[in-house]
Amino acid sequence: MEHNMFCFQCEQTAGCSGCVGKAGVCGKTAVTAGIQDRLTGALIGLARASEGKDRSPEADRIIVKGLFATLTNVSFDDNALNELLEEAGRLKDSLSPMCGSCTADCGRTEDFDMNRLWSEDEDIRSLKSLILFGMRGMAAYAYHAMVLGHEDRGVMDYFYKGLFAVGYDGYTVQDLLPIVMELGAVNLDCMAMLDRANRQAFGIPSPAQVSLTVEPGPFIVISGHDLHDLKLLLEQTRGKGINVYTHGEMLPAHAYPELRKYSHLKGNFGTAWQNQQKEFADLPAPVLFTTNCLMPPKSSYSDRVFTTALVSYPGMVHIDGRKDFSPVIQRALELGGFREEVTLPGINGGTMVTTGFGREAVLAAAGTVAEAVRTKELRHIFLVGGCDGARPGRNYYTDFVKQTPEDTLILTLACGKYRFNDLELGSLAGIPRLLDMGQCNDAFGAIQVAIALAEAFGCSVNDLPLTLVLSWYEQKAVCILLSLLHLGIKNIYLGPTLPAFLSPAILGYLVEQFEIHPISTPEKDLAMILA
Repeated sequence: MEHNMFCFQCEQTAGCSGCVGKAGVCGKTAVTAGIQDRLTGALIGLARASEGKDRSPEADRIIVKGLFATLTNVSFDDNALNELLEEAGRLKDSLSPMCGSCTADCGRTEDFDMNRLWSEDEDIRSLKSLILFGMRGMAAYAYHAMVLGHEDRGVMDYFYKGLFAVGYDGYTVQDLLPIVMELGAVNLDCMAMLDRANRQAFGIPSPAQVSLTVEPGPFIVISGHDLHDLKLLLEQTRGKGINVYTHGEMLPAHAYPELRKYSHLKGNFGTAWQNQQKEFADLPAPVLFTTNCLMPPKSSYSDRVFTTALVSYPGMVHIDGRKDFSPVIQRALELGGFREEVTLPGINGGTMVTTGFGREAVLAAAGTVAEAVRTKELRHIFLVGGCDGARPGRNYYTDFVKQTPEDTLILTLACGKYRFNDLELGSLAGIPRLLDMGQCNDAFGAIQVAIALAEAFGCSVNDLPLTLVLSWYEQKAVCILLSLLHLGIKNIYLGPTLPAFLSPAILGYLVEQFEIHPISTPEKDLAMILA
C-alpha cells in the first residue's frame, strides 16, 4: 500500500515548507506519520465525545501522552503509537457508543481526518496548527509534572478545548485567535506546575560547574529532559561501579541538590541532540533516552540505545513503566567504558560548562544588576536561548554571543546554549556574563526574572534593557513563544527560519502586533538592538 506524508511542525521541515513523500527530515516514515495523524484525530474524537461529560483521569492521561508522543523526535515506533491509538478509541467509545447521543457543538464524535486540516484555508490552518503544535509542546511539560504527581485542571481543560477547536469547522480567524493566545496563558500555568514539581522533588537549583571529561570505567549516558528517570537511574546504579553522564537537555540536572548528591553523577557527555549520531558512534557505553530528542540510531551504536516512557524506536530495548533499568546497567558493565580519561569538548573547545542559574540565583543578584544598569556598567541583557538544530545558519547564535559587548549579560536556556555555553566570557559587576538558567521549561524562571527586574526599575518588561534572541526547532518552542506573546513581550528576534505553518497573513499579524524580527546577521541585529 502506498503511503505519503505531510508534516511541517518542526523548523527543519523540507524546503521550509513541509515534508512530503515517504519520509521526513527527522527520519519519521510516512507510515509512522500516518499513524500519528490518526492518533491526533482520535484524540480530537475523544475531546468531542467528552463535551458535556465528566472527564476521566484515564482520558486526561491518554490525551497528554498522545499529544506528547506526536512531538518531533519522540516516537518512531508504529506499534507503540498504535497502542495509544487503540486506547484513545476505546476511551472514546466508552463515552459515546452512539453518535446520535452526541451533545457536542460540532454534532459529531467520530475521529477527525487530519487531511482536512492540512488542506484547510491557509489562515485557518495556520492558527489551528499553532494550537495543535503548541499543545504538543505543552503536553511534554504536563507529562513531566504528571510523573511527579502534579496535575492542573485548567491545563487539562485547555487540552480538550484546543483539540475540539482543531477539529471544528465553524471557527473563523477571529474565533481562533483568542484560543491561540489563551494557550500562551495556560502554558505559563503548566510551566509553573512543572517548576513546582521539580523543586519539590529535587530541591532548588544552584550554580554548578560540569566537566565534559569522562572517567575510565563503565558508564551510562542519559539524555532527554525527565529528571525523575535520572533520579531512578542514579538510585539503581549506586554502588555498582558505574558512572552516569548527562547529555543534551539533561545537563541542568547537575544544578539540583537531590541529584548532584550522588557522587557517581559525574559530568556531561557530548553536545546538543542533533550531534548524537556522530558523538555516539563509538561510545563504549549505553545511552538511555527519556524524552524527545531521539534521532534514528546508526547501526554502529543501535545495540546500545535504550528508551523509556513515550520514547520508542523499532528494535530498541524499551524500559517499561516499572522503570527497571537492569538491562541498561548490564550493558554498561559489558561494554566497560573508556580505558582512559576522554574529553569531548564543546563546539568552541571548552572542557567545562556551568549551569544552574535558576531564578533564585539570578534574582539574588537583581540588586547588583539594577545598580550596574543605573551606573551604566551594564548596558544590556540578552536572553539567547531555545532549541538547537542541524540547519546551516545556526552558527548565528554562536557568533551573536561572541560579538556581544563586554558590558552586556547573556541569559540562556534550552539546548540552543550548546552553541556557546563552553565560551569563557568573563564577568561583569561580579556576575558571570553567561548565565545558564536550565531546560526549555525553565523559560518560566526567566520570565519571573524579567518581571522582577521590571518591578525593580518601575517599568514594563518591554522597557527593560533586555532583548530575547530565540532559536526554535520543535513544538515546545511554539508554546513558549505563545506564552511570551501572551505577556505582551515585543521585539523578539526569532530564527533561524520562520515557521512553515504560519501563513503570510498570520505571520504579518504577529509581526505587526508583537514586532517579531526574523534574525539577519549578528552584526546588523546587535547594531539595531544597541542603537
